[in-house]
Amino acid sequence: QVKLVESGGGVARPGESLTLSCAGSGFSLNYNIVAWFRQVPGKEREGVACIKPPRGETNYAPSVKGRFTISRDAAAGSVFLQMNSLKSDDTAVYYCTTGVDCYSWKHWGYWGQGTQVTVSS
Repeated sequence: QVKLVESGGGVARPGESLTLSCAGSGFSLNYNIVAWFRQVPGKEREGVACIKPPRGETNYAPSVKGRFTISRDAAAGSVFLQMNSLKSDDTAVYYCTTGVDCYSWKHWGYWGQGTQVTVSS
């Protein structure tokens, strides 16, 4: 069965960096699209970063482009989100998911439990 476990969230000051990890099992990163989404209370879950097989093509939300980087280690079954130059607006619960379109952000697949990121001065 597909399983996704997020980790690496925490508290950061504006301008600092965090790296999130998503440990996956039950599927192959060589064949499945994986994306990071985030959600704040009262708002819709929004796509942040996406990586697509086979070459690792990526797509990012305009709000994070140039600051966040999604990457994968297919052998380890892990996906990462490096977040640089963090802003208070980046505060959210971050989720990784399979079953997603990298460009429309439509999603229909599996989710992890999420990891909290808080950016505050």
